[in-house]
Amino acid sequence: MQTEETTLDKIRTRPRFKMFTHLTKEEYAENLKKYLAEHKDEFSGNINKEVATICVETEYDNYWKPRLSLRIEIEDEQTAIRGVFGPSSAVWTFFMFLYFSFSIFWMVFFTMYYVEKQIKTFEYPWALPASFVMLFFILLTYAAARFGQSKGKEEMQKLRRFAEESTLQFEKIQNS
Repeated sequence: MQTEETTLDKIRTRPRFKMFTHLTKEEYAENLKKYLAEHKDEFSGNINKEVATICVETEYDNYWKPRLSLRIEIEDEQTAIRGVFGPSSAVWTFFMFLYFSFSIFWMVFFTMYYVEKQIKTFEYPWALPASFVMLFFILLTYAAARFGQSKGKEEMQKLRRFAEESTLQFEKIQNS
Protein backbone atom coordinates (compact mmCIF):
# COMPACT_ATOMS: atom_id res chain seq x y z
CA MET A 1 0.00 0.00 0.00
CA GLN A 2 1.24 3.47 -0.90
CA THR A 3 -0.07 6.71 0.67
CA GLU A 4 0.09 10.27 -0.68
CA GLU A 5 -0.39 13.35 1.48
CA THR A 6 0.77 16.96 1.06
CA THR A 7 1.27 19.89 3.44
CA LEU A 8 -1.83 21.51 1.95
CA ASP A 9 -3.86 18.46 3.03
CA LYS A 10 -2.99 19.16 6.67
CA ILE A 11 -4.32 22.75 6.70
CA ARG A 12 -7.51 22.26 4.70
CA THR A 13 -10.91 22.56 6.30
CA ARG A 14 -11.53 19.00 5.15
CA PRO A 15 -8.21 17.08 5.38
CA ARG A 16 -7.67 14.39 2.76
CA PHE A 17 -5.34 11.59 1.78
CA LYS A 18 -4.89 9.10 -1.05
CA MET A 19 -3.88 5.43 -0.84
CA PHE A 20 -3.13 2.92 -3.57
CA THR A 21 -3.81 -0.81 -3.40
CA HIS A 22 -3.63 -3.74 -5.81
CA LEU A 23 -7.13 -4.95 -4.84
CA THR A 24 -9.94 -4.38 -7.36
CA LYS A 25 -12.75 -1.97 -6.52
CA GLU A 26 -15.14 -4.84 -5.80
CA GLU A 27 -12.60 -6.72 -3.64
CA TYR A 28 -11.80 -3.57 -1.70
CA ALA A 29 -15.49 -2.79 -1.09
CA GLU A 30 -16.16 -6.37 0.09
CA ASN A 31 -13.10 -6.31 2.35
CA LEU A 32 -14.18 -2.95 3.75
CA LYS A 33 -17.61 -4.42 4.57
CA LYS A 34 -15.95 -7.37 6.34
CA TYR A 35 -13.66 -5.08 8.32
CA LEU A 36 -16.60 -2.87 9.31
CA ALA A 37 -18.58 -5.92 10.44
CA GLU A 38 -15.61 -7.09 12.54
CA HIS A 39 -15.37 -3.66 14.21
CA LYS A 40 -19.09 -2.77 14.38
CA ASP A 41 -18.82 -1.79 18.06
CA GLU A 42 -16.29 0.94 17.17
CA PHE A 43 -17.38 2.08 13.67
CA SER A 44 -20.53 2.39 11.59
CA GLY A 45 -20.97 3.24 7.96
CA ASN A 46 -22.37 2.74 4.51
CA ILE A 47 -20.29 1.02 1.81
CA ASN A 48 -20.71 0.30 -1.90
CA LYS A 49 -18.13 -0.33 -4.65
CA GLU A 50 -17.67 3.37 -5.42
CA VAL A 51 -18.06 5.24 -2.11
CA ALA A 52 -17.89 4.48 1.60
CA THR A 53 -18.85 6.73 4.51
CA ILE A 54 -17.54 5.70 7.93
CA CYS A 55 -18.00 7.28 11.36
CA VAL A 56 -16.85 6.42 14.86
CA GLU A 57 -19.52 5.12 17.24
CA THR A 58 -19.85 7.44 20.25
CA GLU A 59 -22.58 8.22 22.74
CA TYR A 60 -22.76 11.83 21.55
CA ASP A 61 -23.38 13.37 18.14
CA ASN A 62 -21.98 16.92 18.02
CA TYR A 63 -21.42 19.11 14.99
CA TRP A 64 -17.71 18.32 15.04
CA LYS A 65 -18.19 14.56 14.88
CA PRO A 66 -16.05 13.62 11.87
CA ARG A 67 -16.90 11.23 9.08
CA LEU A 68 -14.54 9.61 6.63
CA SER A 69 -15.64 9.51 3.02
CA LEU A 70 -13.70 7.03 0.92
CA ARG A 71 -13.97 7.22 -2.86
CA ILE A 72 -12.71 4.14 -4.68
CA GLU A 73 -11.33 4.77 -8.20
CA ILE A 74 -9.09 3.11 -10.77
CA GLU A 75 -5.94 5.13 -11.46
CA ASP A 76 -2.93 3.90 -13.46
CA GLU A 77 -4.16 0.30 -13.32
CA GLN A 78 -4.25 0.44 -9.51
CA THR A 79 -7.12 1.03 -7.13
CA ALA A 80 -6.87 4.51 -5.60
CA ILE A 81 -8.70 5.24 -2.37
CA ARG A 82 -9.28 8.94 -1.76
CA GLY A 83 -10.17 9.74 1.82
CA VAL A 84 -11.77 13.00 2.95
CA PHE A 85 -12.44 13.82 6.60
CA GLY A 86 -15.31 16.15 7.37
CA PRO A 87 -18.49 16.70 9.33
CA SER A 88 -21.92 15.54 8.23
CA SER A 89 -23.10 16.96 4.92
CA ALA A 90 -25.63 19.22 6.70
CA VAL A 91 -22.90 20.81 8.84
CA TRP A 92 -20.56 21.13 5.84
CA THR A 93 -23.30 22.83 3.80
CA PHE A 94 -24.06 25.23 6.68
CA PHE A 95 -20.40 26.24 6.99
CA MET A 96 -20.10 26.75 3.22
CA PHE A 97 -23.29 28.86 3.32
CA LEU A 98 -21.72 31.03 6.04
CA TYR A 99 -18.47 31.43 4.09
CA PHE A 100 -20.39 32.30 0.92
CA SER A 101 -22.74 34.78 2.63
CA PHE A 102 -20.03 36.61 4.57
CA SER A 103 -17.81 36.76 1.47
CA ILE A 104 -20.60 38.24 -0.66
CA PHE A 105 -21.40 40.81 2.04
CA TRP A 106 -17.70 41.68 2.33
CA MET A 107 -17.47 42.23 -1.45
CA VAL A 108 -20.64 44.36 -1.48
CA PHE A 109 -19.53 46.55 1.44
CA PHE A 110 -15.99 46.95 0.14
CA THR A 111 -17.29 47.77 -3.35
CA MET A 112 -19.61 50.39 -1.85
CA TYR A 113 -16.64 51.92 0.00
CA TYR A 114 -14.42 51.85 -3.11
CA VAL A 115 -17.03 53.36 -5.44
CA GLU A 116 -17.85 56.02 -2.87
CA LYS A 117 -14.16 56.91 -2.65
CA GLN A 118 -13.83 57.07 -6.46
CA ILE A 119 -16.81 59.37 -7.00
CA LYS A 120 -16.01 61.39 -3.86
CA THR A 121 -19.33 61.09 -2.07
CA PHE A 122 -19.87 60.28 1.58
CA GLU A 123 -23.24 58.52 1.53
CA TYR A 124 -21.98 55.23 3.00
CA PRO A 125 -19.44 55.99 5.72
CA TRP A 126 -20.26 52.66 7.37
CA ALA A 127 -19.27 50.54 4.34
CA LEU A 128 -15.56 50.10 5.23
CA PRO A 129 -16.21 49.18 8.89
CA ALA A 130 -18.96 46.79 7.77
CA SER A 131 -16.52 45.08 5.39
CA PHE A 132 -14.10 44.58 8.30
CA VAL A 133 -16.94 43.09 10.36
CA MET A 134 -17.59 40.61 7.54
CA LEU A 135 -13.90 39.67 7.49
CA PHE A 136 -14.14 39.10 11.25
CA PHE A 137 -17.16 36.81 10.70
CA ILE A 138 -15.25 34.86 8.03
CA LEU A 139 -12.37 34.38 10.47
CA LEU A 140 -14.81 33.43 13.23
CA THR A 141 -16.37 30.78 10.96
CA TYR A 142 -12.91 29.43 10.14
CA ALA A 143 -12.02 29.36 13.85
CA ALA A 144 -15.23 27.44 14.61
CA ALA A 145 -14.31 24.89 11.92
CA ARG A 146 -10.77 24.51 13.32
CA PHE A 147 -12.20 24.16 16.85
CA GLY A 148 -14.46 21.38 15.59
CA GLN A 149 -11.47 19.68 13.96
CA SER A 150 -9.48 19.83 17.18
CA LYS A 151 -12.42 18.40 19.18
CA GLY A 152 -12.75 15.54 16.69
CA LYS A 153 -9.01 14.89 16.27
CA GLU A 154 -9.06 11.62 18.23
CA GLU A 155 -11.96 10.32 16.15
CA MET A 156 -10.20 11.42 12.94
CA GLN A 157 -7.15 9.41 14.00
CA LYS A 158 -9.37 6.36 14.58
CA LEU A 159 -10.92 6.85 11.14
CA ARG A 160 -7.47 7.15 9.53
CA ARG A 161 -6.41 3.95 11.33
CA PHE A 162 -9.61 2.32 10.02
CA ALA A 163 -8.72 3.26 6.42
CA GLU A 164 -5.14 2.01 6.72
CA GLU A 165 -5.84 -1.19 8.66
CA SER A 166 -8.78 -2.20 6.49
CA THR A 167 -6.57 -1.92 3.41
CA LEU A 168 -3.41 -3.44 4.87
CA GLN A 169 -5.19 -6.38 6.51
CA PHE A 170 -6.67 -7.63 3.26
CA GLU A 171 -3.60 -6.86 1.13
CA LYS A 172 -1.57 -9.12 3.42
CA ILE A 173 -4.17 -11.90 3.11
CA GLN A 174 -4.23 -11.57 -0.69
CA ASN A 175 -0.41 -11.57 -0.95
CA SER A 176 -0.10 -14.69 1.24
